[in-house]
Amino acid sequence: MAKPIVLIAEQLSPATVEALGPDFDIRDVDGTDRPALLAALADASAVLIRSATQIDAEALAAAPALKVVARAGVGLDNVDIKAATEAGVMVVNAPTSNIISAAELTIGHILSLARHIPAAHASLAAGEWKRSKYTGTELYEKTVGIIGLGRIGALITARLQAFGVEVVAYDPYVSPARAQQLGVRLVTLDELLEQSDFISIHMPKTPETTGMIAAPQLQKMKKTAYIVNVARGGLIDEDALYDALTAGDIAGAGLDVFNAEPPVDKKLLSLPNVVVTPHLGASTDEAQEKAGVSVARSVRLALEGELVPDAVNVAGGVIDPFVRPGIALVEKLGQVLAAVAGHGALTDLEVDVRGELAAYDVSVYRLAALKGYFTNLVTENVSYVNAPLLAEQRGIASSLNVSEESKDYRNTTTLRGVLSDGTSVEVAGTLAGTKMAEKLIGLNGYDIEVPIDEHHIVMFYTDRPGIVAVYGKEFGDAGINIAGMQIARRSAGGQALSIITVDSPVPDDVLERVRTAIDAAEVREIDIVDI
Repeated sequence: MAKPIVLIAEQLSPATVEALGPDFDIRDVDGTDRPALLAALADASAVLIRSATQIDAEALAAAPALKVVARAGVGLDNVDIKAATEAGVMVVNAPTSNIISAAELTIGHILSLARHIPAAHASLAAGEWKRSKYTGTELYEKTVGIIGLGRIGALITARLQAFGVEVVAYDPYVSPARAQQLGVRLVTLDELLEQSDFISIHMPKTPETTGMIAAPQLQKMKKTAYIVNVARGGLIDEDALYDALTAGDIAGAGLDVFNAEPPVDKKLLSLPNVVVTPHLGASTDEAQEKAGVSVARSVRLALEGELVPDAVNVAGGVIDPFVRPGIALVEKLGQVLAAVAGHGALTDLEVDVRGELAAYDVSVYRLAALKGYFTNLVTENVSYVNAPLLAEQRGIASSLNVSEESKDYRNTTTLRGVLSDGTSVEVAGTLAGTKMAEKLIGLNGYDIEVPIDEHHIVMFYTDRPGIVAVYGKEFGDAGINIAGMQIARRSAGGQALSIITVDSPVPDDVLERVRTAIDAAEVREIDIVDI
């Protein structure tokens, strides 16, 4: 019997091949040579890549036997995940391979800024001896602000504390108990900006966080403060940063990531108070080896038909066909829960499965719920293996309950979350009809039935005549098209919920105008990422 073919499209560590073992026909191809890649994919069961090889719809169409695409690293920008999912091809990566490397690079940037190491090196290498020009500052007894207290943020915190600094953090999704465990003082973003001598950003890049550090935020920083971004390009407004640096509003910046890579606009790179590196967060021998070994193990699991924890699109393994369609639904319910919870820190997540599914092993639904919840909240790609770790690090307990009783639907899945202030949020969904349409059927106790789409707006307000006309006009004036709408209430004149489906994301200022116009208790935007 012929061995499954595993294609290695880029140079990987020898340990990667060792981890694959002798059970596969391992072949090499240059992934940047497009014709050669497409030809080699024709009979491949798996392909291992890094960042240079593009696995898009064309490549997937050329690979009828392909079962898994493995990216030896964290990013997945060069893989069309949606096309892979539609083709039934699993996509895996190595989400934890670079966290230590990224944390250490961040520390390197902070020290380089504090002691002007790159500039002093360049000066001395040019034959100068200007000691007084490069007088630096100690980290000892300074305040370091961490924006985003996930795994990398926590690693940086632990390393910085050895320098005798005070660490403050802004992360609305971290509970006070978790922050206390890390020895960190939680503050608002404005407080962090105003108090910190050094600031490091570790947030995911989402519509909400893109440009989160712009001119107003930079104006709140001390003139002696430094800012570092080793997370994602675009979190800092580069034009605003340039203006702040040249005007002396802040002391300096350390950048490993940029809006465009390589940077098209070179003006930041030329400033003497900026330290730059070419996206080196994962560029260590150790990180590359960890990534290769990790994805090699995932490939083995995938080709052996086992559950693959690092799958980012579909859960592989021995999962009943009756259970599998609900995985994507539960992941989306997790995203809805995160959006409805807003900036509240989750402490408990309960997954309640009811109906015919109770007769099956649905343990993967707990992982799917956590994966969905964290998808838009953290910088790294979330998978079935790191989602429970992310929950543990944030002090979130999770549980799964099943029951055969389901009153209105054949099957329902409900996610209930408790926030650190004691409030709770709840979302429920089902797969309806022969087409297994994903529907949202409950939200914070209100009964609804809304097909899950890419963009929704949820509004909680006091029921009274004319509300629909008011918010309809606000959205219409802003050029936002309403594709669907449903209203639910518990009693006339009491609290009501409107959930609308819109064709595009809604700017924050429009949401605020809607909230004010209808005097809403809450207005939330739900943007669903296809995962």
